[in-house]
Amino acid sequence: MKVVVKKKENAIPVVIQTEFIKLESAMKLANVVPSGGSAKNEIQEGYVKVNGETCTMRGKKLYPGDKFTFEGDTYLICIHEPN
Repeated sequence: MKVVVKKKENAIPVVIQTEFIKLESAMKLANVVPSGGSAKNEIQEGYVKVNGETCTMRGKKLYPGDKFTFEGDTYLICIHEPN
């Protein structure tokens, strides 16, 4: 019998009140960067992943259910706090 163990991913919720949020704004909302300028730099340097893939577009639109990863932490875009 083959057993597969998957690491449970604990994503930090980022609650939005709109249809979408731009990646740069999501990083500021999640308090992972102090300013839009530093978010821009981190994104353009390739340090941010969106849904598992490196993203260099700071204006990338994130919708509920999308995830971004920065400095080892994963953030989940949602419209309300998950239970």
